[in-house]
Amino acid sequence: MKVIILTGASEGIGAELARQIATRDEGRVVVVLAARRRAALETVAAEMRAKGTRVEIIPTDVTDRAACRHLIDETMARLGRIDVLINNAGMSAHANFEAIKDDDLAWYERLMVVNYWSVVWLTKAALPHLLASKGQVVGVSSLAGLVGVPGRTAYCSTKFAMNGFLEALRAELGHKGLRVTLAYPGTVATNIRKQGFAQGGTTPGVSMLKDDKAMPVETCARLILAGMTRKALLGRWLRLIAPGVVDRMAMKEIKDGFRP
Repeated sequence: MKVIILTGASEGIGAELARQIATRDEGRVVVVLAARRRAALETVAAEMRAKGTRVEIIPTDVTDRAACRHLIDETMARLGRIDVLINNAGMSAHANFEAIKDDDLAWYERLMVVNYWSVVWLTKAALPHLLASKGQVVGVSSLAGLVGVPGRTAYCSTKFAMNGFLEALRAELGHKGLRVTLAYPGTVATNIRKQGFAQGGTTPGVSMLKDDKAMPVETCARLILAGMTRKALLGRWLRLIAPGVVDRMAMKEIKDGFRP
């Protein structure tokens, strides 16, 4: 039976991915749910088990390298294999670079740990098992990992880094059967932008983007499972041929009060 590890599984895109995997695979997979909050994971797991899917819960703080290693080791101890690693855990951030202070760079570093280093740590720990199963690494990135977005210097840089790592990994190990998939959702109707970092490292409590046309989380999860969104593909190629157009499009997505 296929074993899938899903990080950031307690809410938002991660929780919806878990629910849709349970619906799609109808008990043909085992899903390992990982996030910090066990109670929230238990809620998601109950929904999945009701659909006949086996679920294992391993609470994990992905900013802790030892915890990332434990997630992989414990999965192998319980299940004996890993077929898919979905790196979904992440945080958002919005702050105009000119306005930040030197002390703000501390949360820049923390964001890099959450969004980039956790992917490196987990992928490194899981790699021998993924190669053995000819498995798959999935990175849930963002259009902000393809296009520079005003106010998102910290967030964009973490996603660009993750993309580069996973694309290079694909080039290195594709011939050994490792599959690497990157998803680039745009603005999705979740609370991630309200819970991330803002100026001074505070929690914003509000989204600084225009969310009125945000993609429903159900749609986002479905498209991730299917592969890559058309919107992401368009953004990637348009960035290459008309970068100024993409920059203007990105600026229009920022609420007036938060533009640089």
